[in-house]
Amino acid sequence: MNEWNLILFVIALAVILLCFAITLLQHCKTKRIMKTLNQMLDHAMDGSFAENTFDESLLSAVESRLKRYLTASAVSAYNLKTEKEKVKELLADISHQTKTPIANILLYAQLLEEQELPEESVDCAAALRGQAEKLNFLIASLVKLSRLETGVFTLHPVSNAIAPMLDEIAGQFAPKAAQKEIRLIMNVTDTRAVFDYKWTTEALCNLMDNAIKYTPAGGSIQVSVKEYDLFCRIDVEDTGIGILEAEQAKVFLRFYRSPSVSEQDGVGIGLYLTRQILAGQGGYVKVASSSDGSVFSVFLPRQP
Repeated sequence: MNEWNLILFVIALAVILLCFAITLLQHCKTKRIMKTLNQMLDHAMDGSFAENTFDESLLSAVESRLKRYLTASAVSAYNLKTEKEKVKELLADISHQTKTPIANILLYAQLLEEQELPEESVDCAAALRGQAEKLNFLIASLVKLSRLETGVFTLHPVSNAIAPMLDEIAGQFAPKAAQKEIRLIMNVTDTRAVFDYKWTTEALCNLMDNAIKYTPAGGSIQVSVKEYDLFCRIDVEDTGIGILEAEQAKVFLRFYRSPSVSEQDGVGIGLYLTRQILAGQGGYVKVASSSDGSVFSVFLPRQP
């Protein structure tokens, strides 16, 4: 009986050792495969990947599939780059080909307005100039928007002081506000944020232009800055006509214009462009409005 127990013990020990050996072998094999896959991914990321094995193993099949995927990705990247170059050329052509005719229309409209015209023709000359200015603005906005969306123009956000940008905007819009008898209040700030100076100025100018456009004479516009841990908030607050709650989410859509402002000049691109500019550099914009006016809040990250 003792002899059978010894035999069973030896068999059990052998089975345990065999299982341990198989497990260790499988672990080493898995580790080797994972190491190989890791190296393959490293080579794929630095662009030096090449197939090393050509057999019927599963690893060889993975290498072959990865090679085909990387080749397709390279072709797609090249095609995308080519398409962007075509779009860039097209936008440049549109901008160049339309600039001179529109400038000539504006010039001739101005010359017409300076002439002694019949009373019924004065309004026609003014309308001609106004429509030419609107067309010029529309084409310029569409070109800017297309360049942003296709990546032809890229944003370069860096740490900047906000005060110089607000001073530049105040200097640009102060005459327009004064002409409409609107009080422009710019609060002092020493805050810094991470943003692309040129494009963020463009975004805030769109908000300021709307604020002046939709604020009646005698109103006020106040620009203030508030700091948070992660973001810096720039508020453009006006005492204008306000935006209905049902339309507040729509005003940032491309070409959207509220029926209540259909008589005002505009094409519905400014706020959409503002949102795209801010989103492209890690920021965002939101609006709060009532019958007493609107507050457009621009949020810029404080750290890269």
